[in-house]
Amino acid sequence: MYIVALTGGIGSGKSEASRLFANLGVPVVDTDVIAHQLTAAGSTVLEEINQTFGADFFNPDGTLNRAKLRTHIFNDANERVKLERLLHPAIYNKALDTLQDNQQRLQPIYQLLVVPLLFESNRYQSIVNQTLVIDCDESLQISRAMRRSNLTANEVKKLMLAQTSRKNRCSLADTIIDNNGTVSELAEKINEFHKKLINTCIVSK
Repeated sequence: MYIVALTGGIGSGKSEASRLFANLGVPVVDTDVIAHQLTAAGSTVLEEINQTFGADFFNPDGTLNRAKLRTHIFNDANERVKLERLLHPAIYNKALDTLQDNQQRLQPIYQLLVVPLLFESNRYQSIVNQTLVIDCDESLQISRAMRRSNLTANEVKKLMLAQTSRKNRCSLADTIIDNNGTVSELAEKINEFHKKLINTCIVSK
């Protein structure tokens, strides 16, 4: 099982990149998607969040008020750690199960594992074969995140501070794809990466 871990800062274009990989037929396992699944109504994890943080972070219909909780944890590092201790082990286990299931059913040459906080934790390092960073200028990160998530510039900057620095992220990457341009340009770079990796994997077998 060959796994490429994709990461990048907020607003760098991870979601667009993962969509482009999926269009190429690459199985994509996104830990953000898994986190949303694990915090759906009625889940065990959601009940644990309720017990830890209280009913104030839930909507009247019992669903999680994600925006309120996100603001809360990024204003308090201790509270963020509490949430991470609840979520991250469950996300990892689900991601691993999904990767193994994909491998058995689809037998792909490689899979893409999307982990926004890949370098902030050592949790995934032992299961990935290489790391891929989607990178862009920080000013572009801010404008994209503001537009996508309806956040202020200060809110985006606060989220960026909770992540490893752009310099550190790039220094740890096996491959960096620049995403300062258009979606078409990003697609061309991903196509090139995909072709090279497919050839490498085939030759190494």
